[in-house]
This record gives sequence, C-alpha cells and structure tokens, in this order.
Amino acid sequence: MTKKIDCRTLQCPAPVLKTKKFLEQEAAATIDVIVDNEASVENVSRFLNFQGFEVSVDSDGITSTISGRRDHKKAKKLETDSEPIKIKEKSDGQKILVILSSQQIGKGDDELGQKLMVSFVKTLKEMGNDLWRLILLNHGVKFSTKDSEILEELKELKASGVTILVCGACLTHLGLMNDKVIGETTNMLDTVTSMQLADKVINL
Repeated sequence: MTKKIDCRTLQCPAPVLKTKKFLEQEAAATIDVIVDNEASVENVSRFLNFQGFEVSVDSDGITSTISGRRDHKKAKKLETDSEPIKIKEKSDGQKILVILSSQQIGKGDDELGQKLMVSFVKTLKEMGNDLWRLILLNHGVKFSTKDSEILEELKELKASGVTILVCGACLTHLGLMNDKVIGETTNMLDTVTSMQLADKVINL
C-alpha cells in the first residue's frame, strides 16, 4: 500500500523533513508526497532519488504528487543521521563551505561591494579541491540566474566538482524560480547539514 504524505501549505524544508521522518519509521518501497510549490517538488524529488527511489511527478498546475518507487528488496528504514544530500568525495584536504547571502561584500558603497563580491567568486577556484560546497541564500540566489555576472565562473566551479545549492524559499520569494539556470534547489535542512559536515564555513 502506497503511503501518501500531504505537505500542502508547507514550505521547505518542512516537506523534506516530514518525508524523512516517515522513512525513518517505515521501510517503504512506495511513497507519494503531495506539495503545492515548485521548490518542494525539486527538494523532495532530489531527496527521494538519493534514498534509492525512482521518482516521477504528476501536477495539475496547483498541486503536485511526487511518487517514489523502489525495489521491495532494497527498502529499508532511513538511518536517523543520514545526510539529505549526497556528498561527493573529494581530496584528503579540508571541506570548505562558502555561503553567499548577498550580492555584495560589506556595507557602505553598494557598487563597490558588488564589485568585491564578483571578484571574490571569480577567485574562489584558487582554493582548489578544498572548496567543497557553495550555498546561495537570500539575494545571493540571484547569482544562479541567467542574468548573473558570475554565471560562467559558477559553471566552472560546478564542472570541477563543487556542489552549488540554491535556496528554494528565496527563489520563490523573489520570483526567480524559473530564472535559475545553475545549482540544485535546496532548503534549510541541507544548509544546516552542510554547515555541520564542513571543516570550515565562510559566510558572506
């Protein structure tokens, strides 16, 4: 019997947390999660996919049902300390997490601050394999859109193995969900977990 989890009216990360809690209690092979916003569709789909489910989405334009199916033989309860996002193994060096919550560095001259931030991101590659993950929050999510000044730099970082996460709630609030062209739509659960796993966190 397929378990249906109704997450309508809930904003991320609540749908992911509710789905995660169920999978910690049940070794389910089938699951349907009902949501009503695009950020939750992407986050829950990615979460189920990482847990070994084949994922499909059916939408009527208002609500979406995310269906997860996996082999009954492979179904098992989710470990309570399981990480929501798959971690890509890198070198033996440290794992540095960079969080960009603005489009500028510092306070004062906004134009100068924006130039500094662009320069900072363009220089991030100098961290080499130590740069592990980049998270875009608040107005920092604008860097993930088609009009971003640093889109090419972000593409290079992604190609080198850096995980780029983009806050889904921020994209929704700013009306930019359809403008995102790079990065995985994420939620606060992934952000908190990333901070816990990182060896060093740089927050700008």
